[in-house]
Amino acid sequence: MKYIIIGAVAGGASAAARLRRMDEQAEIVVFEKGDYISYANCGLPYYIGNVINDRNALFVTNAISFKQRFAIDVRIQTVITGIDPIAKTVTAMDLKSGNVYTETYDKLLLAPGAEPIRPPLPGITLPGIVTLRNVMDTDSIKALVQQKQVKRVVVVGGGFIGLEMAENLHHIGLEVTVIEMGNQVLAPLDYPLAAMVQQHIRTKGVDLQLQTAVTSFEKKGEQLLINLNNGKQLTADLVVLSIGVRPDISLAQHAGLTIGSAKGIWVNSFMQTSNESIYAVGDAIEFTNPITGVSMNTYLAGPANKQGRIAADNMVLGNHKKYNGAVNTAIVKVFDLTVAATGMPAKQLANLQIAHQVSTSHHSSHAGYYPGSQPLSIQLVFDPEQGRLYGAQIVGYDGVDKRIDVLSSMVQHNETIDDLTAYEQAYAPPFSSAKDPINMSGFVAENIMTDRLRVFYWDQVAALDENTQLVDVRTAEEFASGAIANAINIPLDELRNRMNELPTNKRIAIYCQAGLRGYIGQRILRQRGFEQVMNLSGGYQLYKSCMQEQGLLNE
Repeated sequence: MKYIIIGAVAGGASAAARLRRMDEQAEIVVFEKGDYISYANCGLPYYIGNVINDRNALFVTNAISFKQRFAIDVRIQTVITGIDPIAKTVTAMDLKSGNVYTETYDKLLLAPGAEPIRPPLPGITLPGIVTLRNVMDTDSIKALVQQKQVKRVVVVGGGFIGLEMAENLHHIGLEVTVIEMGNQVLAPLDYPLAAMVQQHIRTKGVDLQLQTAVTSFEKKGEQLLINLNNGKQLTADLVVLSIGVRPDISLAQHAGLTIGSAKGIWVNSFMQTSNESIYAVGDAIEFTNPITGVSMNTYLAGPANKQGRIAADNMVLGNHKKYNGAVNTAIVKVFDLTVAATGMPAKQLANLQIAHQVSTSHHSSHAGYYPGSQPLSIQLVFDPEQGRLYGAQIVGYDGVDKRIDVLSSMVQHNETIDDLTAYEQAYAPPFSSAKDPINMSGFVAENIMTDRLRVFYWDQVAALDENTQLVDVRTAEEFASGAIANAINIPLDELRNRMNELPTNKRIAIYCQAGLRGYIGQRILRQRGFEQVMNLSGGYQLYKSCMQEQGLLNE
C-alpha cells in the first residue's frame, strides 16, 4: 500500500506518523512546499517577541529525524501542482531543482492548510507589508525588526494572531497600532467580554482603532503610509496583515473534489472527500458544526491533529472511526489577560435564529481569603428550555484555562446547566473555591431558567422608559463613584426597610457591581409583592466596560 500526504505541519504530520504505526510495511511519501515540517505554528509570535529565544524550540521534528524514526520519505521544498484522481497520481515540482515528476498512490491525504488573506488593496505588495503564517514569515519579520530599526508597527486585524503579534511587538519596545474593521476584537467573543479585553489592551499603550479599515498603502521615504476609510493616515515602519485566512482548496478544486458551502474541502465523518481514495484534514476542510448542524471551518491545531489520527486509521483499516466535529475551543494570552471561548457565541446563534439565553457572572479564580486571587468573568450561552450548554467565554487572569476545558467538554457532550451545577472539581484554597466559578456560573444560569432570576442586559438599559425605575443596590460610596443615569440608590442591606420608596406601579430594574447583590435584592422584592423586578446581567462592571467602549458612558 502506498500513501501520499500533501502538507506536513499539523494534521499531515500526525497522519503520517500514525500511518506508520498502523502499517509498518506501507510506502509513505510526504510532500511539504516549505522548508520545515511539524513546527509550532502557534509559537511564532512569541519567538518574534523574544519570549521564546531558541528558534529550534519551535520545531517538533525535522525531515531527517522524521524519516529516520518513521521510515517515511519526506520531500520538503516540493510543491504538488496537480492531482489526477482517475490515474491516482500527483504531479510534483522540486522547488530547488525545478524538476517535475509524477508519483502514484493508493490513498491520498490532503493537508494543505489555509492561506492568509491579502485583499487587493493598492500598494499591498510593497516591501514591509507582511503576513505571519509560517517559519519563513517569522524569520522575515524578525530580520526586518532587527535590521531596519523598526520603531512603529501597524497590525491590521484584531483576531487571535493579530493580538498576539501586537503584544509581542509591544514587548520588544515597538509602538503598536491595531486596526480592526469590526466593532470589536476577537470575533469568537460576544461584545461584552470583548469590551473588557479592549479596555485592557488600551491600558498597555496600544493604539486600538475599531470600525476602521485600510483603503490603500503608499511608500513615503523609508516608511509606509496607511490610508484609512475615515480619511486619516498612519505611518509605520512595518505592517503586519492579520486579516484572517481561507482554506487552501486549489488542488482539491482542480481535482474535481466537492467544495462545501463554507468554501472548504468537503469531507464526511470519516475524513473522506468526495473521492473514496482521497482524505483531507486540517484548516482546508469543512465539517458539520455539532451544535448548529451548519458547515464550518476551524483553524486550530488541536482539531487538525485529531483529524490526522482519525484519517490515518480509516485509510488503513477502512472507514470505522468517526470525527464528531469541533466546538472551536480556543484560548489566547492578551497581555496580562487570558481570554478563552468554546462553542457558539450568542451573536451567531441569534443570526441562525436559534433560541438561547445568556448569563454573565463574575467570580474569583480561587478562594478570596487566599493570597493572589484574581477576577474571572464567565459568560454562558444555553438553551432556555432544556438547558443545553451551547457555548462559554471567559476573561480573567488566572484559572481561565482549566475552566474553559471543563466547559468545552460539556459543550461537546451536549451537557446541560444542571450538569454544570453538579460538576465536581478539586478544591483547595490556592486553586479554587468550595463553590467553583464553574458551579457558580451554573447556579446563575439555573436561576434564570427557573425564573428565580429575571435579567436584562447592558444594551437594553437605554430602552428603559418612564415605566421602569432603576435601583442601584450598591453602597452609597459605590453609587457616588459612578452610576447609571436616573437610578436611585438604596443599598441592599437597607432595602427591606426602604421598600416604601419604590413605586408599586412600575417595573423595577435592579443592578449592583457584579450581579449577586442585585439578585438578592430581586428575590427580596419579588417575595414582598413586587412582581416586575429584573436584575442587570453582569452588573455595573460589565455595563461600564461596554458603554465606555461605545463612548456612551454617562455617569
